[in-house]
Amino acid sequence: MKRFLSVSLMIFSCLCLVVATEHRAYGYVDPGSGFLALQSIASVLAATGFFLRNRIKTFFTRKKADKPTLVLPVGARKNDSRNAA
Repeated sequence: MKRFLSVSLMIFSCLCLVVATEHRAYGYVDPGSGFLALQSIASVLAATGFFLRNRIKTFFTRKKADKPTLVLPVGARKNDSRNAA
């Protein structure tokens, strides 16, 4: 989580610097450019959904456990006499 926050802050800082130091561009922007940007954003979202589909599916299909289960370490047993104090 710390790494994600630091990367997000770095990207946000870079975007702020780009916006703050922009120069006026005297050029023509084609009407199809907006659609190209929209298509790029949609494709990034679709790719993210494709790669994270298992996590998304488990997030929405969690079932509540009926009984609490006992999770033991790999080498431990329930009635181990060596661990009794």
